[in-house]
Amino acid sequence: MEQQENAYVKTETHHGITTIEFYHPQSNSLPGSLLQKIAHEIHFCGTHDETKVIILKSHGEKVFCSGASFDELISITNTEEGSKFFSGFANVINAMRKCPKFIIARVQGKCVGGGVGLAAAADYAIATTKADIKLSELAVGIGPFVVGPAVERKIGTSAFTGLAIDARSWRNTDWAKRKGLFAEVHETEEGMNESVMKLAETLAHSHPKAMQEMKKMFWAGTDHWDVLLKERAEISGRLILSDFSKNAIAKFKKQ
Repeated sequence: MEQQENAYVKTETHHGITTIEFYHPQSNSLPGSLLQKIAHEIHFCGTHDETKVIILKSHGEKVFCSGASFDELISITNTEEGSKFFSGFANVINAMRKCPKFIIARVQGKCVGGGVGLAAAADYAIATTKADIKLSELAVGIGPFVVGPAVERKIGTSAFTGLAIDARSWRNTDWAKRKGLFAEVHETEEGMNESVMKLAETLAHSHPKAMQEMKKMFWAGTDHWDVLLKERAEISGRLILSDFSKNAIAKFKKQ
């Protein structure tokens, strides 16, 4: 596998299929700059006539997304900075739900925290058996406040509650599929890739207006999320300033 040094978000469109790929050398964690770029690309693709369907993916093999960047979290010094950072996740989730095009998440590896939120906010997630999940926020003194509505909407209140409370335990892909987070789980990356492209090609030739109306139907009742997720970002922004959070993140970084 090619070694990458610098974080990036890149977008390519071929035959109506737009792929948005992100990468960060620290286990595909997401600092504010990458969150801003992902939200921007999703918004742009939603207005781009050439794009019929979107694939959201990350580079690498073992981790789809490890959530918030610990380096950035530990550098937050006031509530304004904290709210701004967590609003980055809110902006991505809101961009995904408001995008008039279907978004397929290609989940090749583990999902932690915000990574689970990305998978949940996608309209259809296809994973490999390596894509275990964990909502680790409580373990670092906050909670899954921003991604919570997207995760709860996808897997239900009971499953979300258990995932959020037991913040140190992994759930395997069989659990994630049974709860509805993943629509499909494949034994190999090749099988996953084949399924992603097969679905994307089918959707690229489907009626755009029909898909747009279906997406409105699927996301009915979430119009208040623009305000809700901003409020949730403010909660996380306050909590991350605590000594508990700072110490917990420092311990995680040493592991």
